[in-house]
Amino acid sequence: MKRSFIAGAVVLAAGVFAFSYSGVRPTGWFADLPSVASSKPRKTMQPFKSEAELKEHFKKFQESRRRAGQDSGDDADKSTTANSSVMTDAAPSPSAGAKPMSASKDGKEESITNTQMAGVDEGGIVKVHGDHLVILRRGRLFTVKVGGNALEPGSSVNAYPPGINPSNDWYDEMLVSGDTVVVIGYSYGRGGTEINLFDINRSGDLAYRSTYHLRSNDYYSSRNYASRLIGNKLVFYTPQYLGYYSDGNSQFPAVRKWHKRAKASEFEPVVSPTEIYRAERPVDSTSVSALHTITVCDLSSKTMACKGTAVLGAAGRVFYVSQKSVYVWTTDYNYGSGSPKSNSLLYKMPLDGSAPSALGVTGSPIDQFSFLESEGEQLNVLVRSDARGDQMWDGEKSEGDIAMLTASAESFSDGSESAVKASYRDLPNVDNYTFQNRFVGDYMLYGTGSGWGRQETRDGANLFAANWKTGSVTNLHLDHNVDRIEPLGDAAVVVGTNGTDLYFSPVGLDDGAKLWPSFVRKNASQGELRSHGFFYKPDGDDSGLLGLPIAREGRSGYRHLTEDSAAIIFLKNNRLNFSQIGELEARSTDTNDGCRASCVDWYGNARPIFLRGRIFALMGYELVEGKLSKDRLREVRRVNYTPQGWWPNDDRSDEEE
Repeated sequence: MKRSFIAGAVVLAAGVFAFSYSGVRPTGWFADLPSVASSKPRKTMQPFKSEAELKEHFKKFQESRRRAGQDSGDDADKSTTANSSVMTDAAPSPSAGAKPMSASKDGKEESITNTQMAGVDEGGIVKVHGDHLVILRRGRLFTVKVGGNALEPGSSVNAYPPGINPSNDWYDEMLVSGDTVVVIGYSYGRGGTEINLFDINRSGDLAYRSTYHLRSNDYYSSRNYASRLIGNKLVFYTPQYLGYYSDGNSQFPAVRKWHKRAKASEFEPVVSPTEIYRAERPVDSTSVSALHTITVCDLSSKTMACKGTAVLGAAGRVFYVSQKSVYVWTTDYNYGSGSPKSNSLLYKMPLDGSAPSALGVTGSPIDQFSFLESEGEQLNVLVRSDARGDQMWDGEKSEGDIAMLTASAESFSDGSESAVKASYRDLPNVDNYTFQNRFVGDYMLYGTGSGWGRQETRDGANLFAANWKTGSVTNLHLDHNVDRIEPLGDAAVVVGTNGTDLYFSPVGLDDGAKLWPSFVRKNASQGELRSHGFFYKPDGDDSGLLGLPIAREGRSGYRHLTEDSAAIIFLKNNRLNFSQIGELEARSTDTNDGCRASCVDWYGNARPIFLRGRIFALMGYELVEGKLSKDRLREVRRVNYTPQGWWPNDDRSDEEE
């Protein structure tokens, strides 16, 4: 679905994200799974031997669906297939060799991104390069100098290449590797993922370098991020919905370098038919409607060399990135029997380019936070019987019964085997609204809240803490919804409203799961729903500072797309006792910036930033600095970096205070 069409539709249809679930008892919906593995499969999946074999596979699949009286497509969002191969712009041939992951030049740079996995940076809207913050907003890149106790505007450039019309494009995520800034976007105008590279120097000056286009469908997820950075390797996930296979040259993922008169013939394949892997299953039991491609690009050189790994499967998906592999969970919904029946496969795709492996599974995770790769590459996944993954807004409307899947690295093979019944552990069900889940330490925490919908007054919600090592489950009753779950070292904080006030509830996990007294911010709601909107900066084993954007009370979640946050609240954690140290407030809501691209903040616009002992609040086009003294935070200065000009405001140095 085109995001450009949805900006208004989300406002009109916000109620679609409010669901009620019946029942609170586990049902054992995976009980009919096999008790033991049935064969000795190959250790990895096998690729197609030729394009002819691939075409024959499609032909057999379509024939099996016709015999069953079903449509040849599955539950994929058909509207995303538009523009999948109509780019008019070009790239060098991908590199066949992939070097091992290594640390980048500034790999020890302090992180300001709330990432899921240590060592795996996620594409975001603000990063650090030397003495500067680099900010992506509304189709432009900005730098702000913060080194040497400064707070000064720097460079600004368009986040898209020269000579194009960017009005149908979305520039979503940004990463910094060495002296290279990478902007990941999706172009409906040219059809595919767009990777824009910029040079940045020590003075914070930005200069456009080059653009590459990757043939794909929209990667957007309301919860997940498409790009990761491990060392100097850019890793990103792209889906490509195939429909009826006809010409691989026009449908398969391919990359080219952009220039004004680029032709379709300039695309170089990221994967060929003999580099596409399939599960070893009967053709009538697995979908062939999508190629799920993991592309790894080397950013250590000036020319971007990329190599992909692709698996052929169903359209519904969730993906999770560890330091060594990308896991992609696909789900095919079969409606031929009159009621939907899911058929899922979990793929493990190594980042070193070696052959992927697969495991038959049931149900679906909600989002990337449903996954945890623990010691020995054991994979732990929270699944629901009727979830559909996190494509577009699917993560906001999951339902069904709940279980924990535990899969060893050895259980993955050529895809002919399925996880056995003993791999699943039944967990208590939940009721009401959007599902949130997060692994913290030895626990999976989960519950429900309001999400993108209206903030409703409730008597509270259940938070379940399931120990994935011991199997114990604790039910903790909260006085508020569960709208955000974040780790605080080995503890956690759960954020949500009761319809009027915003609660921050600490959860201790060191000796069983226990609730601690909540901190309540009166008359407020979350200002950001993205995981990156929150940040926790520890200053000891059980102490630190946390920040979160807030908005007016009762504000529906979807309004974060079109309304700025009112402030960022900062709390001190002292052994799970929370106290407010202050708020940094937004003053300017002016967006008269001549925006030409990405004019909806799909990935948010507010972030708390803790950097080198300093505290900042990024809110729209304002960057505000606060100073902490005797556990009280007060504003010391701010800059407004709206593109038409820079307007420093209240720039008071420490000496003047």
